[in-house]
Amino acid sequence: MNKVLIIFLLFCSNFMNGQTTPESSGEQTIWQTFKYDMGSVGKGVGYAFSRPTKWKGKQWIDFAGIAAGTALLTLADDEIDHWSDGFRSAIPNNVLHFGGKTANPEGNYSLSGAVYFTGLFIKNEKIRRTGVLMLASTITGGFLQQVTVRVLGRARPLTGESANGFDPLTLKKVNNYDSFFSGHTILSFANAYAIAKQFKSPWVKAGIYTIGSIPGFTRIVISKHWFSDVALGTVMSILIVESIDKYLDSRYDQKYNNKNKKVNWDLSFAPGQIGVNLQF
Repeated sequence: MNKVLIIFLLFCSNFMNGQTTPESSGEQTIWQTFKYDMGSVGKGVGYAFSRPTKWKGKQWIDFAGIAAGTALLTLADDEIDHWSDGFRSAIPNNVLHFGGKTANPEGNYSLSGAVYFTGLFIKNEKIRRTGVLMLASTITGGFLQQVTVRVLGRARPLTGESANGFDPLTLKKVNNYDSFFSGHTILSFANAYAIAKQFKSPWVKAGIYTIGSIPGFTRIVISKHWFSDVALGTVMSILIVESIDKYLDSRYDQKYNNKNKKVNWDLSFAPGQIGVNLQF
């Protein structure tokens, strides 16, 4: 997957300079619109990765909170994995197939591309922007995940090691020591979260979020990931999509939300419970 991401980023970089907004410069050809959109993908990825250089006190406190919350969740990973033993065999095979095969990187990028090219050829800016958002978000999340798994080298549950098993700083891919965090989760939920922005109904959004959560759930069931891997992948996908979506407001006339976009989250603690409350 990392080779695909690098090639696509290099591809997008060819279209990142000297572009005007198609909507503000009259009728554009499909090729001109495509070049502009691929530039938006590349710039969106760059914007997401550059955000930490702009962080101030509040943002660093939030980052520390996410790190602390994830560390606390790892304390429950072994127990959740053992608890999952009680229902692993009861999960339908088609659900497992969706989570493990259909929601793999190739499947997710195929979905992103299908959404984008649909919007491009029917000349629907809102759908085009959704495709751009999906592509930029999943590329950002996928690249970040590939770096993280190699730096940390966390053992997958199926190795038989505990949640604290690590083989860090392995630059080449090592099977079963690339658990933290879940790539399937960050790709599938980023796509679901971006698509859900098309709709106002909370019920429709909830349905899309549920579908986007299935891959993460199945990765826990088949012992490919710990619960904290999936939880962080979900949170990261939301933060990445929101960040890039905010940037795309400067490049597209179609807006999804009001101008004051922000994500508020809080960790909640109680005896035997750890929770994350997200507000948008």
